Amino acid sequence: MNINGKHYHTIWLKEDDPTVVQIIDQRHLPHKFIIEDLKTADEVARAIKDMHIRGAGLVGATAGFGMYISALNARADSFMRQLVADGEQLKATRPTAVNLAWAVDRQLGALSAAKDAGHQAQIKVALETAQAIADEDAEFCRRIGEHGVSIIEEISKAKNGDVVNILTHCNAGWLAFVDYGSATAPMYAAHDKGIKIHIWVDETRPRNQGARLTAWELGQHGVPHTVIADNVGGHLMQHGLVDLVITGTDRTTYTGDVGNKIGTYLKALAAKDNGVPFYTALPSSTFDWIMRDGVKEIPIEQRGGEEVKYIQGKHEGEIKAVLLTPENSPAANYAFDVTPARLVTGLITERGICEASETGVLGLYPEKKN
Repeated sequence: MNINGKHYHTIWLKEDDPTVVQIIDQRHLPHKFIIEDLKTADEVARAIKDMHIRGAGLVGATAGFGMYISALNARADSFMRQLVADGEQLKATRPTAVNLAWAVDRQLGALSAAKDAGHQAQIKVALETAQAIADEDAEFCRRIGEHGVSIIEEISKAKNGDVVNILTHCNAGWLAFVDYGSATAPMYAAHDKGIKIHIWVDETRPRNQGARLTAWELGQHGVPHTVIADNVGGHLMQHGLVDLVITGTDRTTYTGDVGNKIGTYLKALAAKDNGVPFYTALPSSTFDWIMRDGVKEIPIEQRGGEEVKYIQGKHEGEIKAVLLTPENSPAANYAFDVTPARLVTGLITERGICEASETGVLGLYPEKKN
């Protein structure tokens, strides 16, 4: 990803101090670009819980680096006990995204396997594993772009090279991963190949990740886009102004049910009613290989009502929060919903595109068959 012409990942080790993990604090975007230092497992947990970082892939990568920081700070005589405790703390921060627990468990497995090698060797293993999780995330997203661009190319050919209008929800771009993004990876690949595209960007209430983050990163890459209110998508589809919907996901069952940012289900219903292809893009780390019924089983995070009642923006050069509702009105804040597989045209993964079904998913990942 490029920010003002300079390449960044969303998480990295500080250049002159490898005991410090650095992130882009996304709470301040698009108005301020702030890099935050993380030095303890508590700071990493707070960064995940309070959404200094967010997005399935980046949450997983941050958890991986959080376990590395835990290893650095753990005493040799209580090493694994401390790592397990810090891992549980990290897992508890955001329940919906499966990448979080996956990354923690991957680290614990690697560290347990190296327990006879000694304390310093385990720290090295923790760093190598954290970096591997981050590197794989970026590479898998790049491959998602390679596979997904074929869908956009087909639509472009059918429209004789006219603009392909794509709707996306929330932020599943490079800010949600280590690089490239999931839903946005095919868009960037298409734009870079000279295919004419235009992105409809849902604002994505209540935290406005679309309006704040997706619009900002598309602008940094030079991709034509328009921010819309969340409720506009159905109208656009009715009038033939959307050719394709691509979203990300925080947890998708191996049967094809998609858990994603609240409002995704409504877009899928509108797409189905209007014959618009609806795709979800995800790396394999976002699959849940145990759950079958996403609607019943995927845990839905409920966040504080203040996120609904207040909106953050820039006024007279300062970032401020403004109260939208009557002060004493309660607010509910369901952060995710689940789109049943029957509404999903297909899943775009690092291994290719498949039907949103048990047969389709396990066809790409046969090693996951029981």
